[in-house]
Amino acid sequence: MASLTSNPMEDTENMEDEYMEENSGHRRSRSNPGPEQTRPQPPRSLDFPSATSSISLTTPSSPGVVLGKNTKLENIKNWTISTYKCSRQSLYEKMGKTSKTVDPELEDQIETLRNTQKKYSDILRLARALTSHFFNLVQTQVRFKERCGPTCPGGSIYHTEATTRSLLFKNSLGECFSDLAHKSPELQQEFLYNAEAQRNLTKNGQHLLASLNFFVSSVNTIANKTMEDSLLTVKQYETARVEYDAYRTDLEFYAAAKETEANQMKLSETQVSFNNKKAEFEKLRSDVQIKLKFLDENRVKVMSKQLLLFHTAVSAYYISQATRWLWRSLSSSLLAR
Repeated sequence: MASLTSNPMEDTENMEDEYMEENSGHRRSRSNPGPEQTRPQPPRSLDFPSATSSISLTTPSSPGVVLGKNTKLENIKNWTISTYKCSRQSLYEKMGKTSKTVDPELEDQIETLRNTQKKYSDILRLARALTSHFFNLVQTQVRFKERCGPTCPGGSIYHTEATTRSLLFKNSLGECFSDLAHKSPELQQEFLYNAEAQRNLTKNGQHLLASLNFFVSSVNTIANKTMEDSLLTVKQYETARVEYDAYRTDLEFYAAAKETEANQMKLSETQVSFNNKKAEFEKLRSDVQIKLKFLDENRVKVMSKQLLLFHTAVSAYYISQATRWLWRSLSSSLLAR
């Protein structure tokens, strides 16, 4: 019991302190503080037991994948060795430090083929230029109709697409001359001569233009397709020849080297590679000889036909014009007498 003279607030505080002491042993009373307690310090290092496991951390792979990887690595290794040997052989050939396999007859045929392709390329370039210029000439003759205006048959230069198509098949310049011959009696004979000449010029020009296009197409096929295919085989043959000489040089080196176990092993490996390269080289040389033979026969056959057609078209174009002009000149001279 609290006395009547005590302070009620102090009694309340004492009761709270006693209650807290009874319920929690680590709480201190405000009226009777206990000894000062220190906070536990965290550990400076963590000691964990070492982890061990018998499970493999590598990804399992099938035998086929491993075999594929080994094959790729082997191919890269062989390619690297072959490239090195060929580069060394080419360098030594340029420096004159090693011998070179030469087929004089085949080399002459290959050089002739390269020169022939250059000349055919020049013919193709000039024939294309001639075709382009002559096409512009024929188009100018045909389109002159559109520039004549109302003086030409058709009345106006503004016409439909169907009218344009029909006019293109007419000898426009010749039609203009013919129309002017009827309107100019004092120059009727001269206009009629020129009208007929322009009709024949346009007609023969279209035939000559078709022959030129056919000639250009045939020469382009020979120069840029047939000859190029043969030259591609020639490049393969030259590469095989360098490889053959490179392995031949190595074989001669190991054959003359000291007879040791390592040299004998290298000699056997080089012998196998040399036999493979020799078979490839001889096969490509045979292919080149066959292709050059058939190329020459095909070139002579095609060009003989094309040159004959080209000569016939050009001669027909110019001779027809000259014949008509000569006939007109003779007729004029007879009429003048």
